[in-house]
Amino acid sequence: MKKTTGMDRSITSRWRPATQAVRGGTWRSDHGETSEALFLTSGYTYDNAQTVADRFAGEAEGMTYSRLQNPTVAMLEERIALMEGAEACRAQASGMAAMTTALLCQVSAGDHVVGARAAFGSCRWLLDHLLPRFGIETTVVDSADNDAWEAAIRPNTKVFFFETPANPTLDVVDLAYVCGVAKAHDITTVVDNAFATSALQKPLEFGADVVAYSATKLMDGQGRVLAGAVCGSQEWIDEVLLPFQRNTGPNISPFNAWVVLKGLETLDLRARKQSDNAVELGQFIEARVPKMLHPGLESHPRHELATRQMAATGPIFAFDVGDRATAFAILDALELVDISNNIGDARSLMCHPASTTHAGMTPEARDEMGVTEGLIRINVGLEDVDDLKEDLDRALSAAGL
Repeated sequence: MKKTTGMDRSITSRWRPATQAVRGGTWRSDHGETSEALFLTSGYTYDNAQTVADRFAGEAEGMTYSRLQNPTVAMLEERIALMEGAEACRAQASGMAAMTTALLCQVSAGDHVVGARAAFGSCRWLLDHLLPRFGIETTVVDSADNDAWEAAIRPNTKVFFFETPANPTLDVVDLAYVCGVAKAHDITTVVDNAFATSALQKPLEFGADVVAYSATKLMDGQGRVLAGAVCGSQEWIDEVLLPFQRNTGPNISPFNAWVVLKGLETLDLRARKQSDNAVELGQFIEARVPKMLHPGLESHPRHELATRQMAATGPIFAFDVGDRATAFAILDALELVDISNNIGDARSLMCHPASTTHAGMTPEARDEMGVTEGLIRINVGLEDVDDLKEDLDRALSAAGL
């Protein structure tokens, strides 16, 4: 592979996904390094004044400042875009930086946003608290009710925003239908795809306009760094998102970008194996718990839809054990699985969303979303699934289940 082959879409677009994940975006220096180089620099120098003037005027390619471009970050952005099937991508400092950027870059006072009721706590905070502060109206709907999306549209509706599968209730949105409704009304669809990544689901193929990520999750996959990304058309990225990012600065550090680049090399292998482990573990405990929320199991109301629009249903599921005391008893009895509020990690992790990821919401809002006091979310990792079964069996028994 030549030094700039990884950045040449005329070549890399023909590669299959596994090859794109390992080599896409690679941009070698004159040293010819095999692993992507880490460029820890805030600024750049120029041979003459005209060169820098041309770059700042957009008339010449090249780096100007690391809030705008960085070689390591550029490699990550190209690899994510290539894997997503997007024309362009911009990386951010965290998943919430990505979600905030994807929304605020395109709405103004007087606009209206329709969002899914079931969402990560901070994403709901954007809808319920941040956007209204700036005169942007918001409506939340039951994402599984296809008709609710169209019914919520107003003359000033600019954006549909949702996660699928949703965190932590695993609600599944009909991507083709909802994106189709949005296109019919000239509404931009922003999809949070962090639970699946492009390895398991590609929302752009179903008509989404923008795909946003917490790359902290499966993309890194080993709980090391915070990262985010937003993908879309070149025109949308350049004309809508980039002015906001350039002037507000939610940028990822080069080191974190490099770590995520390394994670992407094994994303497909990890995501699929963790998905397989999650289905097997879910089947093992389903009869033991009062309520299971797992799109990979036939008991999920949108199992067929999930398996139709996803290559695999992901490493994350949830189950309800009735009350907080029982949930805490299960968590406290774990010996192998960690109590942690992260997801996407190669290690299995469990948490109680009502007291962690969604603790900042009112009890009424949590009830509306289905985040009950007895709900437990699990990220299934790469351990031997039989060891996970033994740990969950012991913990459930300790809690009387």
